[in-house]
Amino acid sequence: MLYILWGEDDFSLTRSLQEIKRGIGDQALLAANTTTLDGQRVTLDQLRTVCDTMPFLAEKRLVIIQGLLGRFEPQVKSRRQKKIAPPTEQKSEYKSFAAYLSNIPDSTVLVLIDGRTKSNNPLLKELSAKAEVRSFPILRENKLRQWIEREVAEQGASMSPQAVDLLARLVGGNLWIMTNEISKLALFTSGRRIDVEDIKAIVSSAQEANVFAMVDAILDFKAGVAEQLLEQLLQRGASPAYLLVMLSRQARMIVLAKELRRQRKPEAEIQSKLGLAPFPLRKTLEQAQRYPLERLKQVYHKLLQTDLSIKTGKFEGGLALNLLIAELCPQART
Repeated sequence: MLYILWGEDDFSLTRSLQEIKRGIGDQALLAANTTTLDGQRVTLDQLRTVCDTMPFLAEKRLVIIQGLLGRFEPQVKSRRQKKIAPPTEQKSEYKSFAAYLSNIPDSTVLVLIDGRTKSNNPLLKELSAKAEVRSFPILRENKLRQWIEREVAEQGASMSPQAVDLLARLVGGNLWIMTNEISKLALFTSGRRIDVEDIKAIVSSAQEANVFAMVDAILDFKAGVAEQLLEQLLQRGASPAYLLVMLSRQARMIVLAKELRRQRKPEAEIQSKLGLAPFPLRKTLEQAQRYPLERLKQVYHKLLQTDLSIKTGKFEGGLALNLLIAELCPQART
């Protein structure tokens, strides 16, 4: 079975992946039969070796490939120029991948995971008819409010329409933060309906502000400050996976904001494109102005590598984040 999960809403994407995992069978056996590959580097021979290996004491093997679609994403020279045609060798490569992925063994469940992907991505087009494709765009406006209402109901609570609107405006489309805030609100109200005053009393930007501060510290080579903020966030219950998602997302948002500012887009349009509430927007624009693009790219790529090292089991989450800070802030160390 072949799945393609893509989009910028990595919270919903992660939930979808968990749903796929639950449907495969015994989770303890699945853990021993799961392989995660880096789609930017994996070769067809490596992929074939993993997928063709019979599962150990189980019916199915799970193979997750991160970033394979992005490897073949069409490049654009500028807004006024046509797309650059992929080199002949790249076209041959994605055709070879598509041919194999269309005929993986029945014992293998394969999941392609990517972020923002264009609908004309050549590998996506080749595989769409042969895979179960699920897209996860950032939720905004009515769709975001509908998601909040469903999540509130799933957590056994209820919320007034006015409170739903306010929560959507304060938090925006980051569902990792949103689900955490809904959980706090449900506990706070203990069965009564969540109203606007509850949102004002409970929903706070404190944790998100610390994430912004940690991004600043990392970008400024301030290892000690970054480590202290990381320890505070972990002690307050933030999971390493959540923090890595937040850091990666923020680095990506800063790069996007920097590009939109370069294009002289008005702030209202930038807010709409990024799907951010006022406070995160203000901090993101400040960071976009402060930091050079090369430093942002360096941090973002290291974050992706750290994510892969955690998911492949190379490092435990907290250790991986501390190593990340050490690698990104060498100037702060003696």
